[in-house]
Amino acid sequence: MTDEADLSAPAGKAPAQEADQRIEPMPRRLGGLSGRLLWLTVAFIMLAEILIFIPSISVMRVTWLRDRLDTAAAAGIVIDGLQSPELPREVQNDTLLATGTKVLALRKDGTSRLLAAIDVPPQVDETYDLAHETMVQSLRNALDTLFLGGGRVMRVFGPIGETDMIIELVMTDDALRKEMIGFSKLMFAISLLISVFTAVLIYLSINKMMISPIRRLTHSMQLFSERPEDPQRVFKPGRARGELEVAGRHLAAMQTELQRTLKQQKNLADLGLAVSKINHDMRNILASAQLMSDRLVDVEDPMVRSFAPKLLRTIDRAVGYTSEVLSYGQASEAAPRRRRLKLAELCQDVKDILALEPEGGIEFVEQIAPDLEVDADSEQLFRVIHNLCRNAVQALGQAEAEEGQSHRILLTAQRVGTVVSIIVDDNGPGMPQKARENLFAAFRGSARSGGTGLGLAIARELVLAHGGTIALVEKPVRGTQFRIEIPDRPVALEEYRARA
Repeated sequence: MTDEADLSAPAGKAPAQEADQRIEPMPRRLGGLSGRLLWLTVAFIMLAEILIFIPSISVMRVTWLRDRLDTAAAAGIVIDGLQSPELPREVQNDTLLATGTKVLALRKDGTSRLLAAIDVPPQVDETYDLAHETMVQSLRNALDTLFLGGGRVMRVFGPIGETDMIIELVMTDDALRKEMIGFSKLMFAISLLISVFTAVLIYLSINKMMISPIRRLTHSMQLFSERPEDPQRVFKPGRARGELEVAGRHLAAMQTELQRTLKQQKNLADLGLAVSKINHDMRNILASAQLMSDRLVDVEDPMVRSFAPKLLRTIDRAVGYTSEVLSYGQASEAAPRRRRLKLAELCQDVKDILALEPEGGIEFVEQIAPDLEVDADSEQLFRVIHNLCRNAVQALGQAEAEEGQSHRILLTAQRVGTVVSIIVDDNGPGMPQKARENLFAAFRGSARSGGTGLGLAIARELVLAHGGTIALVEKPVRGTQFRIEIPDRPVALEEYRARA
């Protein structure tokens, strides 16, 4: 048999395929969360490498200058040991070429001696004392040379080993800056390689541990949202113990519970349709019974005259119930039509409907003042009290009475200010723990086998519509006790004055 969904689908295309096409596609991995994580990892590692690069370039600069000073110092000591007061020009040129300087001087015993000089610059742009240069100065000087250097003349001096001699050089910073730029390029290449390699490892690890499970969860939710009634679309979690696996197990449990609820709602919808059809026929039957029962009033038999009014009220209530069945199944109970009524008379109707026989072993006791009035809808309050009393009768009928006591249902009420408190108490076996945990929950709060729990759920809805409360009261002895509290409606000032 083909349903409407199949008939409305284009030829050659299944409904499941249409649903899958409506699912929003997952973003590509490099464009999704894992891709953003990859680029962030590269950026953060490069940032960390910059923080490492600054002291590294400073150390490289100081090392390069010290190497030049050490080379010049070796040549300077040799030149200083010669007896000739002035070196030949060729020797000076070779010495300066070997050290890469323009001026070479040696400071010894408080005097300075110019060892070699060529192309003496007219002025010196920077002076560096490597013996007393601090770390901050070294960092600043390194960055200054790297970014602003080139063509500047610098004067560098420092001690020779552990002696008190000081070697002094004058040179341009071109060679130093060239070496620093080469070092920077090498550092950048190594840093980029490390960052990419690390980011790829993190990317692969995160994809395996986090992104792939998240994508599975998301894809499962998308598939399930399209066809939640399909058991094959329930997420199948793994057996690991990670947080995502725990979330997957909870998702699977939630989807299973949702499927169960949807199935139950479908069954209720089908049941509501059947009830509506039965309700139509039942109203006709009750209408015929109502017409026939009206004739009983004219019968002269005293017994018939005594039970005829009760029969009429019962049929009237049945007709009213069938009229409200559809409204309960489709939305909610009708708003209560409240008026002040004698509670004792309503409870007497409940007792009559229960029809407890003396030989049944259940005693129905009323302790309600005849003049006690309650502001409520008579039919709805009747249903609430009747539901509770009927549950008590069923519980007492399935239980054995304690020795020396008989089964009893006690109905009491009292007014405190503007609130009427009604107590329905029995000395039966009490409610089981499962029923207590699901109290007032339809299909789960039944206290007896085979029950639906609708009675208490309906009773709670009716009491709440009155602005009241209904609760199970803990008793120190055996039995079940429910307390219903119905407040009076607030009276408008104009109505109060009119009454006065």
